[in-house]
Amino acid sequence: MLEFNNSTPLTMGVELELQIVNRRDYNLTRGSDDLLQIINKTEHGYDIKPEITESMIEIATSVHIDHHEMLTELTAMRTLLVAAADKLNLGLAGGGAHPFQHWEDQRIYPTDRYRLVSELYGYLAKQFTVYGQHIHIGCPSGDEAIRLAHLLARTMPHFITLSASSPFYQGVDTTFQSSRLTSINAFPLSGTMPFVNDWEAFNAYFDKMSRLGIVASMKDFYWDIRPKPEYGTVEIRVCDTPLAIETAVALGAYAQTLSKYFFTQRDLHPTADTALTYSYNRFQACRFGLNGALINPLTGTQSSIKDDILQTFDMLKDVAEEMGTDDAIELLRRRVLSGQSDADWLRACYEKSGSLSDVVRQQSAVWMAR
Repeated sequence: MLEFNNSTPLTMGVELELQIVNRRDYNLTRGSDDLLQIINKTEHGYDIKPEITESMIEIATSVHIDHHEMLTELTAMRTLLVAAADKLNLGLAGGGAHPFQHWEDQRIYPTDRYRLVSELYGYLAKQFTVYGQHIHIGCPSGDEAIRLAHLLARTMPHFITLSASSPFYQGVDTTFQSSRLTSINAFPLSGTMPFVNDWEAFNAYFDKMSRLGIVASMKDFYWDIRPKPEYGTVEIRVCDTPLAIETAVALGAYAQTLSKYFFTQRDLHPTADTALTYSYNRFQACRFGLNGALINPLTGTQSSIKDDILQTFDMLKDVAEEMGTDDAIELLRRRVLSGQSDADWLRACYEKSGSLSDVVRQQSAVWMAR
């Protein structure tokens, strides 16, 4: 039986998966071990670790209530990482997928878990060299985590659209704003959490899946949004890694503000009907971003994702002011009104230079604050 370790409501943290590239042609390079060796020569106390392939590194913030403090921590982590990368003549970059790497060139990082994933999923494990942002929101109980996860599900197209930064993959323009989630879709336990009413029902589901030998732990679920019982959080997993840490922090603050609204609006009840439109809305966000269509399963009405995001920002105005997240929401609002996502910016870079190597050089400069 899974025990939900209750946490302080609305605390938050983010995880960012970063690309490690060489500074010759800006392809991915197997640099995580070398980076970690240099970083760990300094007493830093930060959560910096390898990911599934050796051209990835993951950073995770500590637990925060204030997104300004989270930005301060991420800025310090970036300074440490950039100094180590400079010593090795490496670059670091955001973005949900490297534009021209080939999955067969990647090497699985040698830990027991990643070896197991590779043995189980074969070539999909190397194709999992994509880069995402995960957002954790603290919940007071397992029941509240289930409720929050279901209520947040309708807004997942917002997070996909606002973070979309993977238009290129394997050397071609995919025509998607976010191609990253297509790689994750290949895993059999991806998608959405089943509709359950409370933590007891979720435990019954987990126990059945465990008895059938399908899962051994929560890590085996690659859902877009899932409870994380050991942390006492709900984890949003749909975001591409943004090009800049300021965007990553703003997305965390948006999730925190939404969660505050859902915690306080007790008349809002999750509905299984959300699943009817979930895959369609998710695809629209990945493919078209702000121009995608979003269907409300309860009203049967359709709007653009852009309009739905802006209406949600308006709905959260008082909550954001109360929480002090209004500056983060305003940053995201300006991005929406400009009509340019990270994916659009990357395409514009390519149109200017005609070189995907130069695109990566520029996105690396953004993340490294050059």
